[in-house]
Amino acid sequence: MKAERTMLKIGCVLVGLFLLSQAPATQVSSDSLQPVATMKQLMLDIIYPASNSILLVVNRRGPSDDKDWAEVRRSAMTLAESANLLIMRNRTPAWIADARMLTDVGTAAYKAAEGRNVAALAALTGQLDGSCTTCHKQFRPAVFPPRR
Repeated sequence: MKAERTMLKIGCVLVGLFLLSQAPATQVSSDSLQPVATMKQLMLDIIYPASNSILLVVNRRGPSDDKDWAEVRRSAMTLAESANLLIMRNRTPAWIADARMLTDVGTAAYKAAEGRNVAALAALTGQLDGSCTTCHKQFRPAVFPPRR
């Protein structure tokens, strides 16, 4: 009886492994993804409005109702996920590091909004501004010309 159970367990494991090995791969290589928007469109139509939305809500009076919190959550998630779009376009180490700053602040803002933590959200405004400024100083020097 014990030997039959053991054999049944082994058989189930083998069948499971066989089925898993037959499953199609679900991961898509980033090389096969085709960007639709230009970098300028991403910045003007997605990233800037999302970051501006968070800053406006925080600087006005802080999120005060369900509508405000939903706006902050959507905008924060948009920023965090937008960094993935940025990384798709340029894989240099400096670019990726700057994009990850946007992911980090977007994720932190999302968590603050989920917890309805006004103080944590307000504390992130400098980091949000800094993530944009750091990247622009490096990759858009005409926007932030070096001081002489």
